[in-house]
Amino acid sequence: MVVREGFRKLLEAEDDLEVVGEAQTGRQAVELTRKLRPAVVVMDIAMPLLNGLEATRQIRKAFPDTKVVILSAHNDDAYIDQAVAIGAVGFLLKQTSSHNLSEAIREVQKGNTFFSPTISTRLQNQKMSARGGTPRKKVARLSSREMEVLQLITEGNGNNETATELGISIKTVEKHRQNLMAKLNLHEISGLTRYAIGAGIIESSVQLTIQ
Repeated sequence: MVVREGFRKLLEAEDDLEVVGEAQTGRQAVELTRKLRPAVVVMDIAMPLLNGLEATRQIRKAFPDTKVVILSAHNDDAYIDQAVAIGAVGFLLKQTSSHNLSEAIREVQKGNTFFSPTISTRLQNQKMSARGGTPRKKVARLSSREMEVLQLITEGNGNNETATELGISIKTVEKHRQNLMAKLNLHEISGLTRYAIGAGIIESSVQLTIQ
């Protein structure tokens, strides 16, 4: 929250930029985008209930004209790869300066992309490796609902809480849970948690209670 307030004040100081809304969760970010239709969304990956990557995927699918710039405290390949794959046009580290964030927003509004220098270099190297035939590791394709269930479960929510949060039945949650296990070739919740951390769905700093 402190970080969000800091960035808001920095952006409000820019004459040509206007902050039209703020969200505390990924789900709220999707709903505010639906209501306010901002030109650019600055999305934190570490969002409760619905992580920033999944919120970005839903926003890009429903509102393709809205540009999304990702903010993260980490520059792991898993985070960056997913962000690019789901249509984010910018990726900045939280340590970035206000100038970089303002510049990123202006650039993506013009139809360009904007990445932190170290991330931009990494993406270029990945493109060169791809041209050279270097194989990329295949990632299991999860549906939006499976991603939501995965996050809620690995944040410590039981089947009842997950069902209530998503407005679905407990049996449906259990079915999604089984599908996740099968797709990821995992057999226990601790495995799902490790996968979620490694894939950037939740952050390793989150305190988890496995049920």
